[in-house]
Order: sequence, then structure tokens, then C-alpha cells
Amino acid sequence: MATFRARDRSSAVLRSSRSEVWAALTDAELIARITPYVTSIDVDGDRWTWRMVTLPVLSLSVAPQFTEVMELHPEERIDFSHDPARSEETTAVEGSYVLADHAGGGTEVSIDLEIATRLPLPGLARPAVERVMAGVVKHMGTVFSRNLLKHLGEA
Repeated sequence: MATFRARDRSSAVLRSSRSEVWAALTDAELIARITPYVTSIDVDGDRWTWRMVTLPVLSLSVAPQFTEVMELHPEERIDFSHDPARSEETTAVEGSYVLADHAGGGTEVSIDLEIATRLPLPGLARPAVERVMAGVVKHMGTVFSRNLLKHLGEA
């Protein structure tokens, strides 16, 4: 087993108010619906368990499931880290969303996240696996952004 990683950092200025963006980013049902490859997000207090479709990774097929501890700082930031009690989960995500007022109006939204997954592949496969992971993460981010803008009435 080796651990493979992919990271995404991006930001955008939205016309929507901070409260509108906040409401969208804290609605687990909406997030599951507008994020590609995500089939559901179950919420139990501050724990969000994400379930994804089966994804091909080289010679494997994986269906990630991971539980995140969500720290919500209303209308300012969302921090998330993998639930340490879920050591059996092979995928984990760490990161944050940051919301701020934009000088020209609207809301600046920044995301920084890193996905780590343990797979029964040798470390030598790292370049190929991480290239696939980076492509999936980039696609997820692009489609999520487009769907969020549509939900907020900005597209």
C-alpha cells in the first residue's frame, strides 16, 4: 500500500453575498448534487461522510468513502479534516474554504484542499496515479464551480 495525493487551490469572485455562498457551501445535499462523482453526503453532527462513484485508477477501481470533521466559522471559513476515528477509510481530505467580502462587491471564495488515498499499488506508480488523481480533481472543481454559479443564479 502506498499513499497518493492530489491538491487543488483556487479562488474566484462571485456576485452573490457571503450569506448566499455560505448557505450553498454548508448544504450537504446541494454539494452532493452539484459535485461530480459524489453520490451522497451523510451528515451526523460535525461529521460529513462522503460517498463517491467507482473510479478507475490504473488497474484498480476504487469507490472512495471518507468522513470529514467540519469546522464551520459562519460566513468566514469552513475547515475540514479527516475523522481520526475512521482509520479504516483509505481516502482522506484536508482543507478549507475561505469567504471574504470583495472590494468591488460580492464574495471572494478560496479553496485549498488535498486528497490522500491509500491504494494497493507500489510507490513507483506514484507519477501515473497522481496524474490521474489530479485530472479527476481538476474536473470535479471545474464542474462544481460551474454548478455552484448556476445554483447562485450567476451563470
